[in-house]
Amino acid sequence: MKKAKNQILVIFGASGDLTKRKLIPALFELYEQGFLPDKFAVLGASRTLLSDEDFRKKASEFLPEGERSRLFNKMLFYQSVSPTIVKDFDKLKTRLEDIGVQQNIEANYIFYLSTPPSLYQIIPKYLSQTGLSKSDQFSRRLIVEKPFGTDLNTAKKLNINLLNYFDENQVYRIDHYLGKETVQNMLVTRFSNGIFEPLWNHNYIERVEITSAESLGVEGRGGYYDQSGAMRDMLQNHLLQLVGFVAMEPPVIIDANAIRNEILKVFQSLRPIPENKVAKYVIRGQYTESSLKGKPVLGYRDEPGVDKLSRTETFVALKFFIDNWRWAGVPFYIRTGKKLPTRVTEIVIHFKSVPHHLFDTKSGGNNQLIIRIQPDEGILVKFGMKTPGAGFKVQTVNMDFHYSDLADEHLPSSYERLLLDCMQGDATLYSRGDAVEEAWKFVQPILNAWQTNPEIPIYGYPAGTWGPEDSDKLVSNGKWRYPCKNLTDDGLYCKL
Repeated sequence: MKKAKNQILVIFGASGDLTKRKLIPALFELYEQGFLPDKFAVLGASRTLLSDEDFRKKASEFLPEGERSRLFNKMLFYQSVSPTIVKDFDKLKTRLEDIGVQQNIEANYIFYLSTPPSLYQIIPKYLSQTGLSKSDQFSRRLIVEKPFGTDLNTAKKLNINLLNYFDENQVYRIDHYLGKETVQNMLVTRFSNGIFEPLWNHNYIERVEITSAESLGVEGRGGYYDQSGAMRDMLQNHLLQLVGFVAMEPPVIIDANAIRNEILKVFQSLRPIPENKVAKYVIRGQYTESSLKGKPVLGYRDEPGVDKLSRTETFVALKFFIDNWRWAGVPFYIRTGKKLPTRVTEIVIHFKSVPHHLFDTKSGGNNQLIIRIQPDEGILVKFGMKTPGAGFKVQTVNMDFHYSDLADEHLPSSYERLLLDCMQGDATLYSRGDAVEEAWKFVQPILNAWQTNPEIPIYGYPAGTWGPEDSDKLVSNGKWRYPCKNLTDDGLYCKL
């Protein structure tokens, strides 16, 4: 893999948690793997008054001890910037020029907005006014963290605002789910294997199921989460992006625009769920108090910062269809929630049964292809085999691959992959503005129905269970898979 050209990464919100726990460690790993440009620097920017040495000292708390960390730390610099004061951006520009001269780095800049979304309206404007947003000679890119709006209208306004100051090809909307190795491998699994792609359609697939479960609750973020909920926090962005990768047509070439064009077509083909049908196709829930491993667990409404009468969903499951030739009539099922039995994200392809049942299938069920996103990343195939002994009893068995088996290969974190892609100008795994708006178009009627129709129920489910029992009723031709922490384990009860 060729290295990116020399550049400086500016992180707005550099004193925040994301920078310390995710971005700095990811950049260090890229340094360790030899992927950073030959000339590279990080300029942290936030309101907090820090010197370069203060910033380096804070960063070192999240790095291993040793000479390599000390060498990496020399790439880190800091500039105090108030994102609401335009004059501070003149200071930022001067500091960038000084670092460029000192470190012999050309004026290629990436601006990373690790800030509250309210500043997405301000920082791009001031970067533009200071002459930092565009250059005829050097590359300028902007990385934006989710949320990309809180509804369709705010998403459109955000896109308009960003495109006032940056071109679309300069804007990188980061979704860390798309940086996971198994998400990227889905393209390879589908389009490089003759045993999968010919079967990847309504003729052979009965249904598609996507689960993203979290065992944790709101963890002290009740005030924020109560304004968001599972639909906005997880489904509208992360999980619909996974749907795009599962359902897309083969791109003409492996190229950012070609791949993102196909994902956009999937979102444009999503069958709308009318507001008066939301209760039929969408189940929402809230976790209630329970006992896990002998310890009491608070219900959602008892969490600090949460309204005692809150109707914010901590769980959502829905059934929908994609109206195109490939997926005609195939139901897709998505569920996500907090305080579920385990932390897991996976995609399950349920293949249709054989047309004529010749054998006694002991364990029941059709063939399944399971793509595990996290944890225990890998792929699992379930198929029937004869049980030893007389007769022809059939039992479902597993054939699996785990990424951990590649002991000699470094498995990069999501932020490693995505930061490197942006440095190299590859937007394949970043969300495009038109796709973000299409995803919101699909979700918006559901949010409207929840807001305007109090008769749509919000079901309680005890913390530590797989959500409301009513979610099982969505799956008309089967039942949800119950995944465990380990890829090859499944069933109602996992070894947590």
